[in-house]
Amino acid sequence: MLRIVVIRLIQAVPVLLLIAVMAFILMHLIPGDPAVVIAGADAGPAAVERIRHELGLDRPLIEQLANWLYHLGTGDFGRSLVLNQTVISAVAERLPVTLSLAALSLVITLPIGVFLGILAAYFRGSWVDAAVMTLALVGVSVPAFWIGILSVILFSVSLGWFPSAGYAPLLADGPGPWLASLIQPAVILSLFQIGFLARMTRSGMLDVLDQDFIRTARAKGVSEWRTVGRHAFRNTLVGVVTVAGIILSLLIGGSVVIEQVFALPGIGRLVVQAIMARDYPLIQGTMLLFGFAFVVINICVDLIYLWVDPRVRYD
Repeated sequence: MLRIVVIRLIQAVPVLLLIAVMAFILMHLIPGDPAVVIAGADAGPAAVERIRHELGLDRPLIEQLANWLYHLGTGDFGRSLVLNQTVISAVAERLPVTLSLAALSLVITLPIGVFLGILAAYFRGSWVDAAVMTLALVGVSVPAFWIGILSVILFSVSLGWFPSAGYAPLLADGPGPWLASLIQPAVILSLFQIGFLARMTRSGMLDVLDQDFIRTARAKGVSEWRTVGRHAFRNTLVGVVTVAGIILSLLIGGSVVIEQVFALPGIGRLVVQAIMARDYPLIQGTMLLFGFAFVVINICVDLIYLWVDPRVRYD
């Protein structure tokens, strides 16, 4: 298993290098100048040029890229141009919020999505199947930011059940306020993922339920609960784990919009603020850290394969 992890990490190096180069190029294609943002609207050309020189923005792009890659090799992700702190510390301050939101959304998504997928597959062709697939289609089609705004108006402004914005740290404020501050954005963030997981689970279950070993189990008098829950679903687990890994990646990346709607001080909102301020080091470093997180998630999925299906081998 350790050998698998080492091989996957080595294979991830060129991927992360490509992400770093693409992040650098894309950020420098965005219109605007961070020196103008830092200097202010009333600053003269001389002040802006001085800031550009201090930040190294007047150097050739290839030189800036080489310098950034060199510092990345030493573990230095640079300093934010606006926040006056290192990229690592800025991300570390906001990481608990994004991880809490993603984890809570995953806890909501997995049981509901899997259950709806199994239900739709078992009652295929019936009104239950049609209802589940309709709900899944609505979930993957409706924009999250629109549902978020409606949710704030209904549950926060009109009913006053949940706070409309902000985050309550778990250790400082306790589990009650923490859950109240995250339950709305977590549920809304889960809507698309539940529909996606339900559709994928249904597809996998339909393939398994038509297999000979399922008919054999029923012919032997095995209960439907055991046939579907143990024999059929267990043979769908590899597909479910694959989709769960994709969903976790989407939850982390999709937090950008939700955190902005609910004013959550997470990495997603940090990225939006960095883009608005043209904070190149912060944007580039955050994108690279997102890429590393996706690589780690894929490695974990590969390892889980070995546990859920002993037939999987990485020889």
